[in-house]
Amino acid sequence: MSPAEIWCNESQERYVIAIHPKDLDRFAKMCERERCPYAVVGHTTQNRQLQLHDQQQAKNPDQQYPIDMPMEVLLGKPPKMHRDVHTTQEQFPPFNCNAIELKEAIELVLQQPTVASKSFLITIGDRTVGGLNSRDPFVGPWQVPVADCAVTTMDYSGYRGEAMSMGERTPVALFNAPAAAKMAVGEAITNILAADIASIEDIKLSANWMAACGQPGEDAKLYESVKAVGIELCPELGISIPVGKDSLSMATSWQDHNQAKQVVSPVSLIISAFAPVRDVRKTLTPQLQLQTETELILIDLGRNQNRMAGSIVTQVFEQTDTHAPNVDHASDLKAFTNAIIALRERNAILAYHDRSDGGLLACIAEMAFASHCGISLNVDLLCIDTKTEQDYGDAKNWASQVSGRRHEQTIRALFSEELGAVIQIERSQRDAVFAVLRECGISAFSHVIGKPNQSDALEIWRDAKCVYTESRVHLQKLWQNTSYQIARLRDNPNCVDSEYQSVEDVSDPGMSPILRFDPNENPSAPFINKGTRPKMAILREQGVNSHLEMAYAMDLAGFASHDVHMSDLLSGQAKLEDYQGLVACGGFSYGDVLGAGEGWAKTILFNPQLSEQFASFFQRNDSFALGVCNGCQMMSNLASLIPGAKAWPKFTRNQSEQYEARLVMVEILQSPSLFFNGMSGSHLPIAVA
Repeated sequence: MSPAEIWCNESQERYVIAIHPKDLDRFAKMCERERCPYAVVGHTTQNRQLQLHDQQQAKNPDQQYPIDMPMEVLLGKPPKMHRDVHTTQEQFPPFNCNAIELKEAIELVLQQPTVASKSFLITIGDRTVGGLNSRDPFVGPWQVPVADCAVTTMDYSGYRGEAMSMGERTPVALFNAPAAAKMAVGEAITNILAADIASIEDIKLSANWMAACGQPGEDAKLYESVKAVGIELCPELGISIPVGKDSLSMATSWQDHNQAKQVVSPVSLIISAFAPVRDVRKTLTPQLQLQTETELILIDLGRNQNRMAGSIVTQVFEQTDTHAPNVDHASDLKAFTNAIIALRERNAILAYHDRSDGGLLACIAEMAFASHCGISLNVDLLCIDTKTEQDYGDAKNWASQVSGRRHEQTIRALFSEELGAVIQIERSQRDAVFAVLRECGISAFSHVIGKPNQSDALEIWRDAKCVYTESRVHLQKLWQNTSYQIARLRDNPNCVDSEYQSVEDVSDPGMSPILRFDPNENPSAPFINKGTRPKMAILREQGVNSHLEMAYAMDLAGFASHDVHMSDLLSGQAKLEDYQGLVACGGFSYGDVLGAGEGWAKTILFNPQLSEQFASFFQRNDSFALGVCNGCQMMSNLASLIPGAKAWPKFTRNQSEQYEARLVMVEILQSPSLFFNGMSGSHLPIAVA
């Protein structure tokens, strides 16, 4: 590679670190143990000159420094960029829903990729590695992907943690770029409030800006958007944006049959929000609680404006609107945050889901899907028209006029994507909840809109009439249909079909654990109290990444955990004969390029010293071994070394022909295994990946 290629390429998974020269030997030994390649590429000086030396390819001494520049060029005061930009004014026709049928709108919106289930994307990513994940996208016994935010714990024993959420409203930028940017911030906040955060000031944002700079009007839109978020909204909320990135060449051009083609992306802001969590156990989800009489309250931060530009329903019907949703009052967003925090501290919220893509209809439907129940929704309070003056003259068809207006109000109320959230409360707590909302100043646009029902159907009521009803199963299959069709093209169709049809099984209890033992009882306690802790080798290889949680679990179970890398066994720094137990941990040893665990196993089988050491360990009467995930795959390849393991299966390609990361139910059967002693008959959810 040329110096320019080495200097400028954007290869991933490379890190540059600064090390004191006296620590280089220690660092080299660490890299050798971890089998991590490294190279010393330079050193720091006091002369503030950046030099790139290339003696190998440059024969002429004058060319041996292809880069030789003062640091002031990078860190000083380079000349400011000057841009001449012009604001463009665009007009869009208003949203017309006269010909839109409610049933058709619901079915199209639920299947639109932005709204529909994302299961096909989620199940192919490991969400349990590390042992610190508390809340992933899948919610409830039936594992429906509707969670508002991600939550991790800070350690293996406590309940403090961190929450992460995202917000983006890029389609809105086609109509109002600053509004789209502010809505992205607002959505990230309404998402992260599902976690137990202490105050809005604890939230920190990362802003990823994208724009097609140089295109007509786009530079001005970017400037106004950055100003709206960085100078106006976030300072008013008390939220900082310490990090971010930008991509400002979001346009592409090409020739197609001698005809110029171009795609210009709108100004996009992708917000990632982060906040410390006081108690991960208090994370709210869209799963409804059905043990008592409850109600659903919509907190409408759009103040019943129901602006439709950029919404999913306008997209599926190829329409626009004259006005886009916006964060008109930052004080409302702050008050909303204070209200949710106060209600959570009173344990008044049973379920929570923010309103975003697909509007209130998608929000309510997803709550029903996660809970396997029906919901009766009343939109009367959302269809009050305080702005339009009706014409009751003789020349007008009054009944038709009123009916058409009520239909439009219903469509707007159901599919508007203004900021807001739906919370579930106990009916007996209604007055107390509204007292908090009133104290925070948002009760005027908070409405009781419905409740769970026993019919397992979504019902929409207006003016004392049921204007729509459909079974939850039918709607959930529509919502999952997009993911189903994509997965069917990618995975084994038989497996995908089976999962899709399981939605129809209303008798399925989902993940319902049954314990035949007391989890608070610690059988290791007597041995720990005596100071007896058998030595456990936490074995790992290049690519293994589950050793820390395994070490903690073994330590909790009464063992003394020792970090043992395969390179330690090869060098003689560690010997298996010194340990009573061995656990091979999970991850991707050697990237599984030779097969699942195959590379790891071959380093043992093809090395006489290691092969003999493992065989001796397995044949001892006072030792045991456990393989988990990749370690289990590795151990299955060592069957020739393990007494009684001739019948062990080989881990080959699974039936779905896809990497699977899911929670599944298992039953512990009666067996002589010391790991399951006293647990037979229990039904437990476990992670598979």
